[in-house]
Amino acid sequence: MKSVADAPDTTLNSQEPPVVLTTELRKVYRTGFWLNQKVVSLKSCSLQVYQGETFGLLGPNGAGKTTLFKLLLGIIRPTAGKGLLLGKPIGDRSVKQRIGYLPENPYLYDYLTGWEFLQLAAGIFQIPPSLQRQRIPQLLDLVGLSKIDARKKQMRRYSKGMLQRVGMAQALINDPDLVFLDEPMSGLDPVGRYQMRSIILTLKEQGKTIFFNSHILSDVEKICDRVAILAQGELICCGSLNQLLGTADTYHVIGTGGDWEILQKWLPNIESRSDGSWQGEVRGDYYDFLASLRLMGGQIINMKLFRPSLEEFFIQNLQK
Repeated sequence: MKSVADAPDTTLNSQEPPVVLTTELRKVYRTGFWLNQKVVSLKSCSLQVYQGETFGLLGPNGAGKTTLFKLLLGIIRPTAGKGLLLGKPIGDRSVKQRIGYLPENPYLYDYLTGWEFLQLAAGIFQIPPSLQRQRIPQLLDLVGLSKIDARKKQMRRYSKGMLQRVGMAQALINDPDLVFLDEPMSGLDPVGRYQMRSIILTLKEQGKTIFFNSHILSDVEKICDRVAILAQGELICCGSLNQLLGTADTYHVIGTGGDWEILQKWLPNIESRSDGSWQGEVRGDYYDFLASLRLMGGQIINMKLFRPSLEEFFIQNLQK
């Protein structure tokens, strides 16, 4: 794995063992009529996710994200390598009671109501009926379905966004310590995406660990402590947003006026623009720069943080 995150990450507590740990995890599928062709879906993936962390896994379609999820959940077996979930080997049945999972395209029973489906999920975890009657309304409220009649409305009459929400409630029915979310924003409108982000942040406040993947990079940038990028089965980078994108202490400035010699001291790479203004980057305490510019009689036209967005960083790394 090529890591751009060599600096220490203060967001993690290195004293605690990781909640998710993979070491050289690999998955190869055999295809063809005689099963004599090999397709490498995941290559030697090693990563760690820590308690209370919101970890985002990014990658284009076919990168191996869902394969990694299925390996961690014990749905499929690795070709090589090993992994731990909550301190137990992947596939250990005792751990599954403490895990929640929302698949990318959850299959829900059309002729059950949302309430009946959550009762079914609760029964799988052997949750007592008395606790179900408390927890199901709480979850419906959490995912924004409290206003519908979940006891009567069958799920075949739900919109795609509503199905995604009830799937999220199902993933939380057992009050898990670790939650896997495969494309949780899929099918949601902007309001639904905002609510889903709020749900994930609420779970984080409760101390839960969230491991999810998404194609909506703006959402990932807002809620994740760390992210990793997977491309063609290979983990190409992993780190906090500050480690990957750079710290937010450099600003791109466009302005007019001022003393050119003094401006060059503040903006070593300053350059003139065709409209008579100038532009450059200022690093550090920009308040002192603004005060100096004001004394020079200059003016700011535009000023913004100078670091790539997660989307720009993502595209750049895929093109390498």
